[in-house]
Amino acid sequence: MSQPPILWSFRRCPYAMRARLALRASGLGVHLREILLRDKPQAFLETSPSATVPALRLQDRVLDESLDIMTWALGQNDPDGLLEMPEDGWGLIQANDGPFKSALDHTKYATRFPDQDAKLERAKAAEHLMGLNDMLSGQAHLFGARATLADLAILPFVRQFANTDRAWFEAQAWPDLLAWLDRFTESADFAQIMTKYSPWSEGDDPIWFGPFE
Repeated sequence: MSQPPILWSFRRCPYAMRARLALRASGLGVHLREILLRDKPQAFLETSPSATVPALRLQDRVLDESLDIMTWALGQNDPDGLLEMPEDGWGLIQANDGPFKSALDHTKYATRFPDQDAKLERAKAAEHLMGLNDMLSGQAHLFGARATLADLAILPFVRQFANTDRAWFEAQAWPDLLAWLDRFTESADFAQIMTKYSPWSEGDDPIWFGPFE
């Protein structure tokens, strides 16, 4: 019997979070190996070409990008039709992973970017989020009544941005965005993917991640 894939992950990383969300949605099982980013195991470094999480070791290759892991998992099994989204969804994910993530980092880690104006960067991020709020007006998800890949791919980053200054975030005029984020963070899916595990060490028993009841 073949061994299940191995997912290298870090609980709070939004890229790893969205990979776990897609794996949960697919119902596929993997062995999860939690790591500390400040103390990366040698076995992880030998697996991930970029030395970043998430990384999924398949029998024949390694998927080293979170979006590749998401599309691979849902390509195997997609009971909720998450891949059935408008073409605009890919553009939203690209904007999230590019300009929005850059503005998020310049806001959250302002001391690392002394050449950037943190207030201006937060304003750039807010403009993007206001666009998402407009999309969410009158509907539960970005493209209607049901979630798509775009929702799963973007929500962990919105959560990360919100947590940089929660009071400020909740004071903004984006009620539909707030409701969307709250539904996500209060969901069973979120609770399941955010289970805490001890960092992996050589010789540890496997941690089974999925399928779930």
